[in-house]
Amino acid sequence: MLILGIDTSCDDTGVAIVDSGQWILSNVIASQHAAHERFGGVVPVIAAREHTSKISFILESALSQAGKSFSDLDAVAVSHHQGLMLALVVGVSAAKSIALACDIPLIGIHHLEGHIYSNYIGRSDILKFPFLCLTVAGGHTLLLKVLSHGNYELLGHTRDDAAGEVLDKVARHLNLGVPGGAAIERLALNGNPSAYGFPRPLINRSDGEFSFSGLKTAVIAAIDRNPNLNQADLCASLQQAIVDLLVTKTMLIAERHNLHQITLAGGVALNQTLRNALQYAAQQRGYDFFTPQQDLCMDNGAMIATAAYYLYKERGADSLDIDTLANAPLGIMNIRYRHDSKYQ
Repeated sequence: MLILGIDTSCDDTGVAIVDSGQWILSNVIASQHAAHERFGGVVPVIAAREHTSKISFILESALSQAGKSFSDLDAVAVSHHQGLMLALVVGVSAAKSIALACDIPLIGIHHLEGHIYSNYIGRSDILKFPFLCLTVAGGHTLLLKVLSHGNYELLGHTRDDAAGEVLDKVARHLNLGVPGGAAIERLALNGNPSAYGFPRPLINRSDGEFSFSGLKTAVIAAIDRNPNLNQADLCASLQQAIVDLLVTKTMLIAERHNLHQITLAGGVALNQTLRNALQYAAQQRGYDFFTPQQDLCMDNGAMIATAAYYLYKERGADSLDIDTLANAPLGIMNIRYRHDSKYQ
């Protein structure tokens, strides 16, 4: 089954063609970093404008790289829940047009489900239910027990800022540009992770809850007290605090729920220190650890097409009047992993 996947949930325009949820024929991603850099973060109106100007070219590029045409497609999938509303609408409009013109099924995918399924690409015969998924990005940090296709149990989440959000805000405070997480990781390579004793909120609690706002406040306060501080040391110390929190909680929950396969997904999964730390902690316990290749950690169409392949078999296609929501519960159990006000 050949599925075209589209993701315009934030500031990357992603289009891919995936065969049967396993073989990526093309995965084209257009970044908008240059358009947003002078603002220190993603501007929704600019993101939507950039998606609109690029989507046709990216669609053509994905088809060309795959050696396919629209007539070869069996379905089109798109991120329609979770992200910047103005940005999501661009991708959803394109997907609806393709589904109508080609008379093929339209499959709407929750953006976080795309990240979960990024680990499924090439591993459907290895990754078995149930498994634990840590998804970490600028908008979310949560631990999910993946019970079956589209069925999840929330085992832990952040009660305030997401880990990636902290990295972005600190990078902005240091005028490091975007993407903030990558800039901090580069500086951290030459820094001392023990230089600053930043707090690890809730690290000793025996549950899966995270909190990063206190850490963010402590780091920004340190910068404000001493604008000439060693940025490499500060970034290394911040990165280590986040890694410690994520690894400790993940292993705690894996042990408690007897989950011996652990996956990592989301934009922060690009961080090599985090990947290495989770790999080591899992090996020490005899667990399997999986994380996608780097281009599948960022927002992309391949993860959307992959999720669609499996979820289409479970629930079928969506109608052409499919909705678009900036914030939406996850999965068939309608998991609310953010404050309820976010869903209004």
